[in-house]
Amino acid sequence: MTELSLTIRPEAPGDADAIERLHERAFGPGRFARTAYRLREGAPHDLSLSFTANVGTLLVGSVRLSPIWAGRVPALVLGPLTVEPAFENRGIGAALMRRALEAARAAGHTLVLLVGDAPYYARFGFSPVPRGRLEMPGPVDPARFLACELAEGALAGASGPVRARAASPAA
Repeated sequence: MTELSLTIRPEAPGDADAIERLHERAFGPGRFARTAYRLREGAPHDLSLSFTANVGTLLVGSVRLSPIWAGRVPALVLGPLTVEPAFENRGIGAALMRRALEAARAAGHTLVLLVGDAPYYARFGFSPVPRGRLEMPGPVDPARFLACELAEGALAGASGPVRARAASPAA
């Protein structure tokens, strides 16, 4: 059998339907009720910071970053990170994570938040947000509310509600 190579590329507008089908297969209908999903509803993802993974012509993974406010600090929320179930445990999610965080850092962003499994995301620099520092717009297990500082001290100034933001207005 021929091994197909993995290609990570920026998400294109034409990828939206395939990504939505991927999210449906990976997360099911319950994804709409999650707090992180509700936060992302109010902030369209940034195409320049969102990527797909392809094996040949098949889209097998996706990661998106969306602009948010962490209190009065501009930040990004990562997610969903999705890999086609048949392609899990092959390093695709890690490749997408590295590419998204590199792009965010290169674009001058300083803070990324997500809701996810701390043991998985710790290798990318994520750690739990200190309790009481930031408030998500719905229930979140504090052990799963994670932050990654792309610039040292970025989380120190962030406190208060986490909310969606448009691309340009200030809080």
